[in-house]
Amino acid sequence: KFIRANRNRPFFLYLAHWATHTPLQATREDYEAVGDIKPHRLRVYAAMVRALDRSVARITEALEAEGLADNTIVVFTSDNGGAGYLGLPEVNAPYRGWKLTAFEGGIRAPLFIKWPQRIPKGSVVETPAAHIDLMPTVANAVGASTPEGVELDGIDLLPLATGQADDDQVRTLFWQSGYYRIVRHGDWKLQVSERPNKQWLYNLAEDPTEQRNLAQQRPDKVSELMALLDQHKDNGRAPLYPYVVEMPVAIDKTLAEKFEPGDEYIYWPN
Repeated sequence: KFIRANRNRPFFLYLAHWATHTPLQATREDYEAVGDIKPHRLRVYAAMVRALDRSVARITEALEAEGLADNTIVVFTSDNGGAGYLGLPEVNAPYRGWKLTAFEGGIRAPLFIKWPQRIPKGSVVETPAAHIDLMPTVANAVGASTPEGVELDGIDLLPLATGQADDDQVRTLFWQSGYYRIVRHGDWKLQVSERPNKQWLYNLAEDPTEQRNLAQQRPDKVSELMALLDQHKDNGRAPLYPYVVEMPVAIDKTLAEKFEPGDEYIYWPN
């Protein structure tokens, strides 16, 4: 309805689909349509994905019906990977970790951008991207200038998506929640925490599923990335709202599995 009402003028449509979020619940129609999947919760999850697919299709079909599809930017993404409390061990496979961790299973999420008038169909970008890139990408796409005194984080992804920029950029990306800090510089990724007091270092080009912690073998790389983390912290500002809870999260087990001594874990300050 919104698309039809605004077809003759520029518009922005924000649509947050919570279809695959907890609680796990689906319509009977979708549940029966996906077939006899075991276990039950996986079947419900599959039914929710079916509903999500149908919901996104309603948007794209409306754009096509109104003749707007070619010159409309559509972004499909997620704020994090699947959560361990879903109890679905394969939900982020083959990557380790869940939502509430910064292992690849928690932060590696889909990012599809569709703009037929500018982006060639089937384009693939290997340079790491993050949600901080969406603001400069969309702002530049529509010719919006940055307000004076405002500095946007992130980069414009369109030169990469359209082949106008080399797709081998070395980027430095940061994540942080309280004392749990993470930096990715090129293919190297360092996670540091105080609970447990530990460092995890991985070369994602050689070990994308983060099986071999190289923190002990590569103190030089740890020092290099720690310097980036410290610089990031020094250049930032204190949180406006301090965390109020610390949640333990098993890295390799869902909440439905029993935690055993020796299993890796992190605490997530939130």
